[in-house]
Amino acid sequence: MYIPNYFQGPDQPAVFDFVEAHSFGLVVSACDGELCGTHLPLLLRRDVGPHGQLVGHMSRANPHSRDMAGAEVLAIFNGPHAYISPTWYEADDVVPTWNYLAVHATGRCEMIDDEEVAMQVVADYVAFYEQSMPRPWRLDTTTTYNRRLVKQIVAFKIDIIRLEAKWKLGQNHSADRREKVSRHLAESTNAEAQEIGRLMRGTQGT
Repeated sequence: MYIPNYFQGPDQPAVFDFVEAHSFGLVVSACDGELCGTHLPLLLRRDVGPHGQLVGHMSRANPHSRDMAGAEVLAIFNGPHAYISPTWYEADDVVPTWNYLAVHATGRCEMIDDEEVAMQVVADYVAFYEQSMPRPWRLDTTTTYNRRLVKQIVAFKIDIIRLEAKWKLGQNHSADRREKVSRHLAESTNAEAQEIGRLMRGTQGT
C-alpha cells in the first residue's frame, strides 16, 4: 500500500484495535494466474508472532480455499471514509480528495482441515461478536445440526509478516484547513463522515 510519511498509521497496538473494530475483511490471493477475493470476518490473535495472526474459516465449496493453502495472502480492513470537497478549504488551488483509514495485513496462509479446529473457530467467532449483545448467544458444539454444518467449512490461519496502516486525515494540510474540513464533516448526516471529522481533529498537520 502506498503510504506517504504524513499518512503513516499509529503504533501496532492501535492498529490491532482497528483490525478488531473492523474485522470484516477481504482476503486476496492468486488463483490459477488470476486474483481471488473472499469477504469474511477474521479474528486477530495479538500474541502470536511479531505482527499477530489472523484466524478464520470459509466454505469448503469455495475454490479460493484450495488456492490459499500455503500461499501468501493479503487481508484488507477498511475503516471510515469520506469525500472531501475542495470548497471546504476556502482556498485557491485545491482539489477534491477522499479521507480514510485502512490496514493491509500480508502473511502466509495455512489451511487447517480439522473439524474440531473449525468448530473452535466458529465458537470463537460467536464469543467475539456476541460479547456486546444484551443476552449473548452461545454455540452448542455438540448438536447434530452444528456438527453437520462444520463439515462444510475449513479453517485457516494467516501468520502476519507485514502490517501496513494508512490514516489519510488531511495531515498534509494546515491546522486551519483541517479544522474547516472537520467542521463540514461534523455537519454531515453520514456517520462515517462524522467519524472522519472527529479523527481529523486529533491529527497533527503541516
